[in-house]
Amino acid sequence: RAMYHFNDKFYFWLGKPISRGYSILFPEPARVAISHGFTNMAFPVRFVSLTLQGRFSKVGSETGRFLVNSTLGVGGLFDPADAWMGIRPTKADLGQTFGKWGIGDGFPLTLPFFGPSNLRDAIGMVPSTFLSPVTCMQYGDVIGWEEGLGITVGGYSNDLSLHIGEYEKIKKDALDPYTFIRDAYKQNRDQRIKE
Repeated sequence: RAMYHFNDKFYFWLGKPISRGYSILFPEPARVAISHGFTNMAFPVRFVSLTLQGRFSKVGSETGRFLVNSTLGVGGLFDPADAWMGIRPTKADLGQTFGKWGIGDGFPLTLPFFGPSNLRDAIGMVPSTFLSPVTCMQYGDVIGWEEGLGITVGGYSNDLSLHIGEYEKIKKDALDPYTFIRDAYKQNRDQRIKE
């Protein structure tokens, strides 16, 4: 609960103002394209997760999406795989994979800057980080840690700029926003594991 309050203050005092300024500099079509690029860049995480889950038809779909979007979609800035071919994106990560393997949630967590999670999903974030192309470029000395941090923060700011107002609505409508968000996160994750 204390970390929830930290994230709440961070959102209103820093995250939201920065994202508002960012949205002034970049119009929504540009921010959507950047979001597509980050989604495309996270392909290795989805590929490994779906493979470990044994969902090989989804592995094929995700690989097809990646190839189409990386070429026809100009490095993933556009999503012709969905728009032209109807190949919908799949949400998959290693926390979900661990859940498919029967590993329980553990206990709920609120991570600084990231928000609601649980022990299983937080542990799953560690190998996911090493599957990220940004991390690989850092270890390969293609980019420095500062550039890598800038790319990561830029991605989160871009994503936040596309969702400003959603958190405020939850906070306004929920009697206890912390428990509402915690429980909604668990329900969402349970549903994704069942898929």
